[in-house]
Amino acid sequence: MTEAQTTAELLERFAPILEQIGDTAAARERGRTLPRDEVRALAEAGFGALRCPPGEHGRGVSLATFFEVLIHLGAADSNLPQIWRNHIAFVEDRLQPAADGSNDHWRKVIAGGAVVGGAWSERGTDFGEQNTVLSQAGLLTGTKYYSTGSLFADWISVAAKRGDEHVIAVVPATAPGVEVVDDWPGIGQRTTGSGTARFTGVAVDDVGTFPFLERAPYQDAVYQLVHLATLAGIARAAQRDLVAAVRNRTRAYRHGVGATAREDAQVLAVVGKVAAYAYAAEAAVLTAARALDPVADEAIAGIDPEGVHAATVVVYEAQVAVTELVLQATTLLYDALSSSALDADTQLDRHWRNARTIASHNPRIYKERLVGDWHVNAVAPSLGFAKP
Repeated sequence: MTEAQTTAELLERFAPILEQIGDTAAARERGRTLPRDEVRALAEAGFGALRCPPGEHGRGVSLATFFEVLIHLGAADSNLPQIWRNHIAFVEDRLQPAADGSNDHWRKVIAGGAVVGGAWSERGTDFGEQNTVLSQAGLLTGTKYYSTGSLFADWISVAAKRGDEHVIAVVPATAPGVEVVDDWPGIGQRTTGSGTARFTGVAVDDVGTFPFLERAPYQDAVYQLVHLATLAGIARAAQRDLVAAVRNRTRAYRHGVGATAREDAQVLAVVGKVAAYAYAAEAAVLTAARALDPVADEAIAGIDPEGVHAATVVVYEAQVAVTELVLQATTLLYDALSSSALDADTQLDRHWRNARTIASHNPRIYKERLVGDWHVNAVAPSLGFAKP
């Protein structure tokens, strides 16, 4: 089966879930309703195990196929891909070879429908510093922020220190001593649950503990690609909603050149520009995902991937382009609409708010410099593994 056939099959398989998610997205946004049922429906349909090997109840799909599906999920509701972001990275880590068999264990857990959240960042600490501690007795204590996905998760991966060693501790989300709070105050991505997680003497066993540096060598690029797929999905959604709004408009401006909005060349030009930006954003994401596929394949096969820096730069190039395209698309759409589009009930503003929020993660200005340094001075970007 070709990549295109696999993608088409998966999109058909997930179509009913994606349709339901899309139909209720604006209502969830208005009421800040957390998409618990939607996350569970995706998990039960096997979404979280798409990258796991076919022999382990996964589909073994390529990164390019996976991220194309993720773009469609982002078009339905941009909060959903971000909720799954830590899970996606966790899966890539568990696809790597491990002599102790621990990754085999976690792939079985994932194939069983489990969802993994993340709690790595802390407020008020320098980059790479951790106040969260895993004691020698195996007890985890600390407070995290930006705990995206953890409110919906069965397991939470937590960055911590055990003595002088940086580790990842994986704990059950319902374990005694775990508290996850929906206190994310951002202007966008409001239903991702990206708030506080507290851990008070939470028991961690050996199979749930990993050295921080033993992660997929391309994980930095995967994390960024999730954001880019989300942005591309937002552009798709903006185009979709703009087209529907223009078709349904019955009035025209006195300076217009058509009897209705759908006959006005000026309005149609705006729609065309938004559609082009959405197309370009999606193309950039999929190009970057295809560049990363051979790197991931080598790493999973136990081969040190020589092309990891070059592929990461492609992802960074996509980040610079996609961020600009999507922020423009989600602003331009208002130029083709009337003042009634400003009604908060339409939730059209969520596209820009969510895009701006995603774009503010790992800001593009730093990636612009890294891309330039690579091309001019052949300086490879740091992959971010020196510190957590």
